[in-house]
Amino acid sequence: MKVRLVKLPLFFVLGQKFIYSGPHMVKEIDALLKRLFPICRSITGNGVRKTLSIIRTHVPLKIKEVPTGTKVFDWTVPKEWNIKDAYIKDPSGEKIVDFKKNNLHIVGYSIPVNTKMKLSGLKKHLHSIPEKPSIIPYKTSYYKENWGFCVTHEQLTSLKDGTYEVVIDSSLKDGSLTYGELLIPGKSKDEVLISCGICHPSMANDSLSGVVLATLLAKELLKKKGRYSYRFLFIPETIGAIVWLAGNKTGAKRIKHGLVATCLGDSGQFNYKKSRAGNASIDTAVEKALKDSKMPYSILDYWPTGSDERQFNSPGFSLPIGSLMRSVYGHFPEYHTSGDNLDFVKGKYVEETLRLYAEVIFILENDALCTSRNPFCEPQLGPRGLYDDHHPEEFVISLLWLANYSDGKNTLLDIANIADQPFRAVQAAAESLEKVGFLRLG
Repeated sequence: MKVRLVKLPLFFVLGQKFIYSGPHMVKEIDALLKRLFPICRSITGNGVRKTLSIIRTHVPLKIKEVPTGTKVFDWTVPKEWNIKDAYIKDPSGEKIVDFKKNNLHIVGYSIPVNTKMKLSGLKKHLHSIPEKPSIIPYKTSYYKENWGFCVTHEQLTSLKDGTYEVVIDSSLKDGSLTYGELLIPGKSKDEVLISCGICHPSMANDSLSGVVLATLLAKELLKKKGRYSYRFLFIPETIGAIVWLAGNKTGAKRIKHGLVATCLGDSGQFNYKKSRAGNASIDTAVEKALKDSKMPYSILDYWPTGSDERQFNSPGFSLPIGSLMRSVYGHFPEYHTSGDNLDFVKGKYVEETLRLYAEVIFILENDALCTSRNPFCEPQLGPRGLYDDHHPEEFVISLLWLANYSDGKNTLLDIANIADQPFRAVQAAAESLEKVGFLRLG
């Protein structure tokens, strides 16, 4: 697909609402990324609570705790995991692996360990990536009690025989799973869901970029009431979505559109993973926003792995939720490694993605059924000041498409797609026709 790179406007009008984006927003994004990145997060524990407390300084989250042992469909809320320190000392007593220098060194949910062991035994608990010798992998063991360390392959192959001291100062005990939720009421009780994962430690693109985008998008949406209500979930991936859905089987039916926000801050092109249905309004709105942006993108059919869209799209719920990403999780070399850092992710890319999310919201907020009040032939537009050289060509063309397709069956988004015109041009033309009494919207 041949495309022309253009910048979207700095201001996105959302009814009477403005979502600001620009250099100031880039600085705010970079600052929040930098503040959240070092925190050791997991699916439970104090790292999650610290993350949510920081987000709460930006938006009024409700923070919820779900006790260990709670049954949620086929799952059970696990024990809570916390860690203070972890390290390995070589035979000379030098600390060669240090959790405090990089929290990816520890396998997530590692049980407490304080022992000395030979290199042959230690190697069974060390993880590296031979084909990526200079980076640290990210590993977890949530549902099987185990322990381990992650190191570069260069370091692993340089270890000498001898006795090593191994310490993991962690705890795994009954506690709770913590998540954050924010509902921004709109004119309707129908909801748009934005969900992001808060469980990854020091992963800038895979999840943290989504956390930052969701936080700042919510901050802007709080300023004025929109057509829809907006629900933001800050949850540990998989188990957090399952916990929320188990507690909201009825409430989830109010969700009419939704996006899972992750992998939003690298320089890759945009990718949209459709809902399981494949033809939901959110799928059409995202594709239109991408097309209108003139930026490179790909539309991907749904598949049942990935992030929490797979929980929201499960057959018992079948919620219309997709995932608008940049590089797709699992398909960039830095994925789940120490390479997914603040050198890889930039505020300017998150800000560009935020503008695209805002455009999707603009379409959802402004789409409406179109019914002509003058269905017998086209209206005479000139005397009403709607057909002259002062209007952009896209606007005039949109007027004619609206006049012909506003049969009470098509929405603005339908007509924009049929006419192959930008949604904003069609929406502006529709508002003008409505003002002179030729069109009824809604």
